Amino acid sequence: MDFFAEIKKLMDRHPVFLFMKGTPERPFCGFSRTVVGILRILDVPFGSYDVLQDDQMRNAIKEFSCWPTFPQLYINGELIGGCDITRDLYEQGELEKMLLPFAKKT
Repeated sequence: MDFFAEIKKLMDRHPVFLFMKGTPERPFCGFSRTVVGILRILDVPFGSYDVLQDDQMRNAIKEFSCWPTFPQLYINGELIGGCDITRDLYEQGELEKMLLPFAKKT
């Protein structure tokens, strides 16, 4: 299996994508829960993948991103970071600017 191709395919479906532990409805760690909460506050639709489903895929994602931990937030295929970076960007108002093109239109 070409894991990198699978990773890219997942992200191609959703411009905002979160590799996380658990699901948005049932995060399995506080860090994933925090990032999901931020994305929901900003009202941004996002795709997700539960990295606990497959050890090989989880390791491939780490290799793909050169980032050892989860969650991992991507915008347009570019790694933004994990929980701490995402939270910092949110608190500084930068994440909202980055995600504005993807926010739900009301």
